[in-house]
Amino acid sequence: MGITRLTDYDIALFKEGNHYRLYDKLGAHRMSDQGQEGTYFSVWAPNAKSVSVIGGFNGWNKNAHPLSSRWDSSGIWEGFIRGVKKGAIYKFHIVSQTRNYQVDKKDPFSFYCEVPPKTASIVWDLDYDWHDAAWMKARIKKNSLKAPVSIYEMHLGSWRRMVEEGNRFMTYREIAQRLVDYLQEMGFTHVEFMPVMEHPFYGSWGYQTLSYFAPTNRYGSPQDFMYLIDSLHQAGIGVILDWVPSHFPSDEHGLSYFDGTHLYEHENPQKGYHPDWKCYIFNNGRNEVKEFLISSALFWLEKYHADGLRVDAVASLLYLDYSRNEGEWAPNIYGGRDNLESIDFIRRLNEVVYATYPDVQMFAEESTAWTNVSRPTSLGGLGFGMKWNMGWMHDTLEYFKKDPIHRKYHHNELTFSMLYAFTENFLLSLSHDEVVHGKGSLIAKMPCDDWQKFANLRLLYGYMYAHPGKKLLFMGSELAQWREWNHETSLDWHLLGYDRHQGVQRWLKELNGFYKKEPALYEIDFESGGFEWIDMSDWEKSIISFIRKDQKAEDPIVIVVNFTPYVHHHYKIGVPVPGDWKEVLNSDAAIYGGGGVGNGGVLSAQPGLTHGREFFLSLTLPPLAVIFLKRGNHPKHTNAKRKT
Repeated sequence: MGITRLTDYDIALFKEGNHYRLYDKLGAHRMSDQGQEGTYFSVWAPNAKSVSVIGGFNGWNKNAHPLSSRWDSSGIWEGFIRGVKKGAIYKFHIVSQTRNYQVDKKDPFSFYCEVPPKTASIVWDLDYDWHDAAWMKARIKKNSLKAPVSIYEMHLGSWRRMVEEGNRFMTYREIAQRLVDYLQEMGFTHVEFMPVMEHPFYGSWGYQTLSYFAPTNRYGSPQDFMYLIDSLHQAGIGVILDWVPSHFPSDEHGLSYFDGTHLYEHENPQKGYHPDWKCYIFNNGRNEVKEFLISSALFWLEKYHADGLRVDAVASLLYLDYSRNEGEWAPNIYGGRDNLESIDFIRRLNEVVYATYPDVQMFAEESTAWTNVSRPTSLGGLGFGMKWNMGWMHDTLEYFKKDPIHRKYHHNELTFSMLYAFTENFLLSLSHDEVVHGKGSLIAKMPCDDWQKFANLRLLYGYMYAHPGKKLLFMGSELAQWREWNHETSLDWHLLGYDRHQGVQRWLKELNGFYKKEPALYEIDFESGGFEWIDMSDWEKSIISFIRKDQKAEDPIVIVVNFTPYVHHHYKIGVPVPGDWKEVLNSDAAIYGGGGVGNGGVLSAQPGLTHGREFFLSLTLPPLAVIFLKRGNHPKHTNAKRKT
């Protein structure tokens, strides 16, 4: 079985705070001991008076199988139990030495757990025959900062349900081929799963994680989840996992008050309890806690071949006063609000991940103005590969909510993002957070009548794909779903029976396909050399125009965006080079549900100083639309016909 007990070297690393593969040692591992088959159990509980393993194999008798405390003051209890097989259900019974406290705990390192509301761990292995070697060998290019990255964010329990079978969840294996086919059809490069780590409350969407080494049993076994990832990899699609190291729920069978003391969480509630989420906060000042979390990160990258982790709620880790009023938080040793221990943890996490797996990406969901989130730790940064651009998301959605006749008074909200676009490696996100809790779906946020709502939504997506930064879109948004996301039901797939909804989906397919083919739209996302304004100042007409450039600056793309429902004829823009230009994408094309206004045929750049350039194009700008223009003999990507 290849499993060995804890060695002196393991303990030395553990005490130093440098053991980042604790999942290979702690927990429950099937092994052979002196010719006897069974399971080796080990758990960190330094303040326990006694620890025993209870389960179905011993009638849940707390006296049947006691563990031994190691002699080395590591606080680890261990023992081998003969005859305990794969599939055995178990917990640790802990008697605390601090007071009269006894509790039955789930194994913090269990690979598999009972389906909630049941709470026991399951003895399991992670044996699986992977078939994604080609992907793993080449993924460094797919995950590169210079690669096209278009992410489909999804919740496994509500993407599709088996309605004819009582609205039950689809399993990992049932989802696999359906999801592969859909993502290939839509052209996304990656999929991001909202947290799959086992969680007691389904309505938390996984963000109240309790088992940091076990995928939820709601959809199947660990091997079933591996099969899903394997299938995606074989189809050339990367997999990003949402991961929550900032907090954990207070359920008694979980990590809280684990051995009768505040082991994983801070003892001081001003540091250890989150007032918004009603949960505990990890004590990142403890080496053992940092090892636990970093081991979890490496676990999903190693055992499940994940291509990256999206780290949730980074801001709550960075600030001691996060969501707290004056007097409700404890300052650091210097009297400040920075959470020094968690900052150290974040930096160490990213250093270890990238040193071990340089071909993956770490994404930060960080909502403040903290600097250098996606810069190397050697330069004083936090070490993430990319940061979600929450500022762009907020300002853009606020702008789009406004009636187009008022947008000219808010032009700076639209252009402001370019003042900081290259300060971080930004990912533009239109995530699940924007379509829940009464915020309305994306199309419901759009103003005016239905025609303008659909036009605005297509415009929003086109603008996002034109703007510097990688892309992320939450499931259902490509359907122009009217209602907010509901985790208890499937997406509204029936909407694809209507032309306008089908048109939005078709537009997303086209955007993804075009985006992946055009280096100008992704090669220089994080440097100013990949972007150049043509005109940002036409606030009166609510029009912007700019250029995206590839590394060689040989194949630029000109983008013109009209944020009003008015057609503009003979609209002049300066272009970087003379010659022929073609409109290769137009969100107002009839095939996407638009009115078909645009620029058919070849457009010739004329001499004449415009926007500081020696040549210009005279365009027809469709209403509430974005157009993409390319130079030379390029294939046509739109069926829009020019109207005069």
